[in-house]
Amino acid sequence: MSRIPNTFEILRRSGRKALIPFVTAGDPDPAATVPIMHAMVASGADIVELGVPFSDPMADGPVIQRSGERALKHHVGLDRVFAMVREFRDKDALTPLVLMGYANPIEAMGQTEFIRAAREAGVDGVIVVDYPPEECQDFARNLRESGVDLVFLLAPTSTPERIAMITRIASGYIYYVSLRGVTGVANIDLADVGAKIAQIRARTALPVGVGFGIRDAATARAICDIADAAIIGSRIIQEIETAPDSASERVAAFLSGVRLAMDAR
Repeated sequence: MSRIPNTFEILRRSGRKALIPFVTAGDPDPAATVPIMHAMVASGADIVELGVPFSDPMADGPVIQRSGERALKHHVGLDRVFAMVREFRDKDALTPLVLMGYANPIEAMGQTEFIRAAREAGVDGVIVVDYPPEECQDFARNLRESGVDLVFLLAPTSTPERIAMITRIASGYIYYVSLRGVTGVANIDLADVGAKIAQIRARTALPVGVGFGIRDAATARAICDIADAAIIGSRIIQEIETAPDSASERVAAFLSGVRLAMDAR
């Protein structure tokens, strides 16, 4: 069993919501990734999403695209991502880690080998943006049998039929994409998000996290009035991009403020 369900249960009992930050593995350079991850946890992160660099990230806006390009220049692929997870686990055996990326690297490695490597490294969940649920039920089952959750995205355009299909095979949590479009753009309509989350919760008891558009502490706090988690990606990458030499410190300072706001609800 992954660490994700227990983490959400502990938060639920204490009346708190999950803070889930994202960082691209290898950005600004491979040596910086694990220190950034530890800084995130020290600043209040409950789950860490680790992006797997990919050359054609269709769901990512320009900020995260640039982070992937920087990582790929350092030749960061799945093998190095798993090495980073193992290094993180040397000091942190408790915080859930979720890999977020695309199907091509997994298919190139092979699903069976990917699942084995993920389990052995200490991965708790996987988000594969372009795996359609109709075609990955076996993958989801095999992951679960290895103690790894398959987290799915739902969006404002997701139909009731799509919601029903995904909630049948998802585990860990549901990632609700608050915006139509790519990461890091536009503003969140809280009323629309709340209405969609209600539809999702009618189908599943899984926690629902919201991402794609949370850029400050106030928005994270507002999201946590209607969701179980705030997921923050592009804003964190911007902190790293602005001052790569002090990336851990900048990320920690930003997340500490978000955590305080979320806990002050």
